[in-house]
Amino acid sequence: MASLNVGSLGEYIREQRRNAQYSLRQLAEAAGVSNPYLSQIERGLRKPSAEILQQIAKALRISAETLYVQAGILEERRGEGLELRASILADPLINEQQKQALLAVYDAFLKENAAGKPSGADEGAGGSADEHEGKAP
Repeated sequence: MASLNVGSLGEYIREQRRNAQYSLRQLAEAAGVSNPYLSQIERGLRKPSAEILQQIAKALRISAETLYVQAGILEERRGEGLELRASILADPLINEQQKQALLAVYDAFLKENAAGKPSGADEGAGGSADEHEGKAP
């Protein structure tokens, strides 16, 4: 995902903005960018910097990493993980503290799995009970 796909980035930002129930003007103000500039980003006419993407992500309460992947700035490490993070952060049914708690638990599981699987990380993607019984790293 090395090349920048500005159009799909703009569409993604617009979708996230609508999910968050922000008007274009509200998101522009929350992100600290001008209304016309945000409109141009959403329409795929402008390529935002990483800093601007970070401001937009913060205003939308999604991870900046998600926008960096959409913009082609970062390689996607775990598609499901990024989507999960974005979904948690965009969920209007839980508060900010609950979102951060869920993300912390998820990160702890990822660290635990990475520590327990130094080489064969692709085996058993879903994990199993015997991974935790008698198979010390």
